[in-house]
Amino acid sequence: MATVDLRHGTLHYHEAGSGVPLVLLHGYLMGANLWDPVIQHLEGEFRCLIPELPFGAHPTAMRPDADLTTAGVGRLVAHFLQALELHRLILIGNDSGGAIAQVVAARHPERLGGLVLTSCDAFDNHPPKLFRPLITAARLGALTPLLAAVKFRPVRSLPSAYGWLTHQQPPHELIDGWIANYLADKDVRRDTRRLLAALGDDAFMGQIAAELSGFTNPVLLIWAADDKFFPLEHGRRLFGIFPNARLELVEGSRTWVMRDQPEQTADLIGRFARQTISLASWPEPTTSIEDSHQHG
Repeated sequence: MATVDLRHGTLHYHEAGSGVPLVLLHGYLMGANLWDPVIQHLEGEFRCLIPELPFGAHPTAMRPDADLTTAGVGRLVAHFLQALELHRLILIGNDSGGAIAQVVAARHPERLGGLVLTSCDAFDNHPPKLFRPLITAARLGALTPLLAAVKFRPVRSLPSAYGWLTHQQPPHELIDGWIANYLADKDVRRDTRRLLAALGDDAFMGQIAAELSGFTNPVLLIWAADDKFFPLEHGRRLFGIFPNARLELVEGSRTWVMRDQPEQTADLIGRFARQTISLASWPEPTTSIEDSHQHG
């Protein structure tokens, strides 16, 4: 696993393949390896980079003063793209990683060639209501007992854990590692507590959605037909906001389209990336993150 030092701290990331860069973002209390089934289909043609976002399963804690709000993690991803000198990349987000991808597209779009959102947080659904008790637990300092219970496989299969994210059995070997990272490091637990305690502003993603009308590069929306958390209506609303978007429905899948339908998901991403890059023609970015338009 590679690392890069950023203002937020040391960020670990996985890299495979070469070619047009694809940057893939995962959700809360998950790790980059969630995307492995899709990466296996894409790495022969594309350069795939998957950062371990500071979402509770990250191997190394961020700095104590790192901004772990949704806007702050959006800046973290923008700094990651800048540090690796990525340009004309396709940014791909799933679940709460899709919220971060929206922030980057709205506020730090300089390096993006295109955007792919698979079933994800949007509007006032950040996070989905079934997970709102985690916000309260984080604010009360009671998060660790809740997450420690996920060590037990029957618990993690509940709807309020990982059970409704996939039609398959939860990927227990992955979840074992995610929970182990959380429990092994008190500073990772601190990051997770701060991250979750900062959620609950239902207006924020609505503001981001309004700003996304200014993102004119191509957008692909991949929505799971059987999603329990992210309604298709939100996918359709996002489709109506972006000036240059396409919406694809994935049958036989819940939120984790990369697990339930990896071949179809990879095919959609690959075709979109080829079409987007073949049409793209713009200069190298010269604006730093700090110089670009900032919001409070």
